Amino acid sequence: MKFGKRLKQHVQETLPGWRNMYLNYKGLKKLVKLMSSSLEYGISEDEFVYLLDNEIEKFNTFFMEQEEDFIIRHKELQQRIKRVNENELSSQGEYEEEMARTRKDIIDFHGEMVLLVNYSNINYTGMTKILKKYDKRTGGFLRLSFIQKVLEQPFFTTELVSKLVKECEATIDEFSPAVVVAEEMTKPAGTIVGEGIFRNTIVALLTMEEIRKGSSTRMYWVTITKKLTEAGGSLKHRPQFSSIHLISFLHSSKP
Repeated sequence: MKFGKRLKQHVQETLPGWRNMYLNYKGLKKLVKLMSSSLEYGISEDEFVYLLDNEIEKFNTFFMEQEEDFIIRHKELQQRIKRVNENELSSQGEYEEEMARTRKDIIDFHGEMVLLVNYSNINYTGMTKILKKYDKRTGGFLRLSFIQKVLEQPFFTTELVSKLVKECEATIDEFSPAVVVAEEMTKPAGTIVGEGIFRNTIVALLTMEEIRKGSSTRMYWVTITKKLTEAGGSLKHRPQFSSIHLISFLHSSKP
């Protein structure tokens, strides 16, 4: 399956509030194609970079908002866990109910964090593919320098979220039987029963695995020298095209 179809499928299956936060891969791909085939849609490299910068700003804003929310929720969950472990509840029934609610919230929280790591990976992969297409079709040499810029962006820096994921997984081991999670992970995405974060997490993990197997563009943990390839040639001069017009064009091309 091609990357564009995988991305579309993933966006459809992710959380509703996240769907407009992903790379406008379809629109950018269409624009690059038009740029190389018609002077009418030709734009300068600066204008194309402007559009990519807008995408990065979208990624960074969303990623940092989610990251900040995760830090707060992590602290709140730790307080709840401490309360449950110290059994500061009036009855056994209340204790069991709170344990069940806490277990569910921990799994949901873990799922959202995995989705955010996947959000970073899949947008990075899409960006590198668009840049590769741009260089190939225009004879430009934008990919290397722009990817180096991407590597310094907040949305690409997932160390904090990954740390929270590991801590959450350790907590899940205490609250939820590992065998249940293992059994669910072995099921194909189409057979996973139920809705919500857990199902979306499985889909996200399977999407990441499929991208790593099927893409010539590797993910962020691959050595940078393996991700970036040099291309020759110079950017051809093209007629100017309104940035506002371009943004409108991209908006109309969203999946």
